[in-house]
Formats: sequence, structure tokens, C-alpha cells
Amino acid sequence: MSDPRPEARRHHRPVVRTDAFFEEMTGSDPAQVREAGELAATMLVRGVRREGDEVLIDRVVRLAETEGLEVLADIWSGSPSDSLAGTLWRLYLLTTWVKTNPHRVAEEFRAGRGTAQAAGVVSGIADPPGPEQVLAMIDEVLHGIVRGDFVDVLHRAAAFSHVVATGRAHLGHASHDETVRMLQLAEQLEAASRLEAQGALV
Repeated sequence: MSDPRPEARRHHRPVVRTDAFFEEMTGSDPAQVREAGELAATMLVRGVRREGDEVLIDRVVRLAETEGLEVLADIWSGSPSDSLAGTLWRLYLLTTWVKTNPHRVAEEFRAGRGTAQAAGVVSGIADPPGPEQVLAMIDEVLHGIVRGDFVDVLHRAAAFSHVVATGRAHLGHASHDETVRMLQLAEQLEAASRLEAQGALV
């Protein structure tokens, strides 16, 4: 899977403004587009927190439905791994890879599970972990972003990625860089889960 883009800047807490501000998602100012993307990430994970949030969430959902989640993901792609937007970008990468390579995913997870039993259990995949079961787990993760415990979502995604990285190393058919990238993704998601548990993922 592709490696997340370099972290070009430190993140900051998204500024929640009026509904009109969200129109900047399609604007031309890179800073405003980036900030709108951070706002969208906050809405997806945190939900309704103040008056007017319902309208913003509806806009985010409709944008994803009409233009595709990749529109939001592209905006999140430059965000650091210890930010909310950057974390959603990494979950999007993981989801895209699993849906594109279901058989390879199942093979690598199966190979890694024998040497990473604890992480394999946490990831919540049925035994044996065929392609359909792997995709089901990722779909659960995506639903968790909207309505579930985000700490648990991140912990499970990190565990899954760790098992896959272990499987890659065991099978030996992936390059060293591919294995390292998957392990880094697992570590980034696990670090994000700790930040989320502390209320520090913004």
C-alpha cells in the first residue's frame, strides 16, 4: 500500500465557523480548503457538538456520497499522523488497500496471525480470515468513525495492520519497504488511539 504523504506542517485545532465557511471546501485557497477538511474530520468523528453541527454533518455526508470519500481523503492526505484528519487519511489508505487486494490481505493476515495471536484477536476478524471477513472488519471500522468508540476503531485497525505486517515478513513476498510501511501504519494508528483516549487527538 502507498505510504502516507510527508508531514508538511504541525496540526492545529480546527476552527469551527458558520455553515457558510464549509463552502470553502470547494474553494481555491489551500489554507481554507485544508481547514475545511479538518472541520469535516471533526464532524465525522465527534458528531453533533453545538448548534449548527447538524447542517455541517449533512454537508459532509452528502459530499462523500456524491463526490466520493476520496475527495475528503485527498484534503486529509497532507495532515500529520497525530491529527484527526491525518488519522482518517490513514484509515482510508488501509480501507482502499484491503478492498483492492482482498486475497493478498487474507493471505498476509493468515500468515501473521500465528505469530501475533493477541493482535489477531483484537482485530476482530473471523477464523479463517478470508477476503470477505477482512472486508467486513474494515466496514465495521468505517461505521465506527461515524457512530462508535473511536479509540476502539483505531486500536482494532492498528492490530490488524500489525498482523498483516508480521505476515508480510513471514511470507517474504513483499519488499522490505512495503513491510516497514505497514508496520509504521500500525504504529501510527496505535499512537493515535492513545491520543484519542487522552482526548488529545485534534
